[in-house]
Amino acid sequence: MERLVTADSPAVEPEVRTKTSLLEEEGEVAADYLEELLDIADLDGDIDIDVDHGRAAVEVVADEAGSLRHLVGAHGEVLDALQELTRLAVQTRTGERSRLMLDIAGYRAGRRVELTALAEETIEKVRTTGEKLALAPMNAFERKVVHDAVTASGLVSESHGVEPSRYIEVSPAAEVDSSSED
Repeated sequence: MERLVTADSPAVEPEVRTKTSLLEEEGEVAADYLEELLDIADLDGDIDIDVDHGRAAVEVVADEAGSLRHLVGAHGEVLDALQELTRLAVQTRTGERSRLMLDIAGYRAGRRVELTALAEETIEKVRTTGEKLALAPMNAFERKVVHDAVTASGLVSESHGVEPSRYIEVSPAAEVDSSSED
């Protein structure tokens, strides 16, 4: 049966969806995908969904320490691949590009702590020497953590190179040239 809306009948307002509700839906879709994956692989794990810094954040956790280690892989390479597959599954279901962050067994959380410490050491060296310093190649997640720390310190960081050899160069804050006026 078709319903007609006339000037005399009230129009039904479409459901207003907030950015947070869309991100929560993205997390639910990702959780469904990951639950199926864990079932296929016969692995036990709980899935936590959150919204963090404007992105859906999903973490797979296990009661047994180390039981999900092979889903992280060496240097997080398997985790990166699973994140991309999960993003594709979300995009297929929602029709929207996903920026979802996936963590497994706390790997990214631990890596964030390590990278923040590395960034702080690098910041101190650059401040002490006044010279640029290049870091070893990193993936996009790792570079973002370092860029955020460097920016917060008032120094400058730039990414150079191409994947998988993309790296960050940290340099002293650019001094403003007061003789030029625009």
